[in-house]
Amino acid sequence: MEGLNLIFSEFKELKNIDRPTLMSVLEDVFRGLLVRMYGDTSNFDIIINIDKGDFEIWRNRVVVETVTDPATQISLADAKKIDSSYETDEDVMEEVKLENFGRRGILAIRQNLAGRILDIEKANLYNKYKERVGEIIVGEVYQVWKKEVMVLDDDGNELLLPKSEQIPSDFFRKGDSVRAVVTKVEMRNNNPTIVLSRTSTLFLERLFEQEVPEIFDGLITIKKIVRIPGERAKVAVESYDDRIDPVGACVGVKGARIHGIVRELRNENIDIINWTGNLQLLVQRALSPAKISSIKINEEAKRIGVYLKPTEVSMAIGKSGLNIRLAGQLVGYELDVFRDAEEEEEDVRLDEFNDEIEQWIIDALKNIGCDTAKNVLAIPAAELMQRADLEEETVNEVLTILRKEFEEETPAAPAVAKTPEKQETPPAQETPEKKDN
Repeated sequence: MEGLNLIFSEFKELKNIDRPTLMSVLEDVFRGLLVRMYGDTSNFDIIINIDKGDFEIWRNRVVVETVTDPATQISLADAKKIDSSYETDEDVMEEVKLENFGRRGILAIRQNLAGRILDIEKANLYNKYKERVGEIIVGEVYQVWKKEVMVLDDDGNELLLPKSEQIPSDFFRKGDSVRAVVTKVEMRNNNPTIVLSRTSTLFLERLFEQEVPEIFDGLITIKKIVRIPGERAKVAVESYDDRIDPVGACVGVKGARIHGIVRELRNENIDIINWTGNLQLLVQRALSPAKISSIKINEEAKRIGVYLKPTEVSMAIGKSGLNIRLAGQLVGYELDVFRDAEEEEEDVRLDEFNDEIEQWIIDALKNIGCDTAKNVLAIPAAELMQRADLEEETVNEVLTILRKEFEEETPAAPAVAKTPEKQETPPAQETPEKKDN
């Protein structure tokens, strides 16, 4: 009985399994063992008491003179050994003792129960989290590996946060609290695998629902979210109540609401945009604060040409092209940036300086939206160093080359060839000669 009590004590601590299910499983396991021992089990009663950790099995047979079915009948002589008062045609209830199962039988019961219970726990965990896909959970970091982090929920269940689903600047230690959204639940090798994400747009959407009551209540709707995790995100919102400013509500007083989200996303820049069905207006808002001069839409090619003043181009493109890329994803079109033709004529493209400036430097400047000389000259040297990740000496050299080009071109392009000729015999050189005479 000691082995069986140990089995019951284990099952008392089970989680996620309701009592009727556990009772059913226990009865099935015991009945399966009885089938191997006695064959038919229709005349067996199994009584299980989980709270006390014990059970009873009773075998019911009919007393007969001559036994034709040992499974359901017992001879009068054998019945009288149990109780001398039994007569023919009476029902005999005989208790099946634990000793009848033997040591191997008890071990088989324990193994079968453990397997069945484990399968039920897996199925319940799978179903529980399948219904929670898209929800934010808060867990504790239990183990940190190179490619993923194991997180434990409040019930001790193991969840996975892959490296690919972490914000690039995320850093976790064992015991840290982490918030993430459930994105995928699947069975791998008959084991439920719950995958979390902090890079999904769903995570950002749920954070807004938690921080902005108007979104949770449905007064403000999030129309679309695009993001580059850890860098930048654009969130288009709309309100069906004219009295509510959706952008202001999301930002909060002195940015109180948006700051909480930004901190959770490791200082990811978030642009909140008022949604509109007017495509041109939506493009302008998506590229704000850059001021657009004109827009040309090509519906067939799904492309939009955006024309701006040269001083606005770098602002529209953003660092490493993030702003223009996210704006295109938000509006659903490929955005092409052009400079106004009138001002472009007075500018010089950086590629024309590849004999004086190394190509990798030109590429670094183009990545921040500066593909013409005036674009570069319009940005302070300190800002160029920071945004293009260039050394001070390199930036100063580039600026010197570009300034020299425009000094030579003033006032008009045809004067470039004549300028050196005029400088060969400047009036200043004649003055000393006259003085000598």
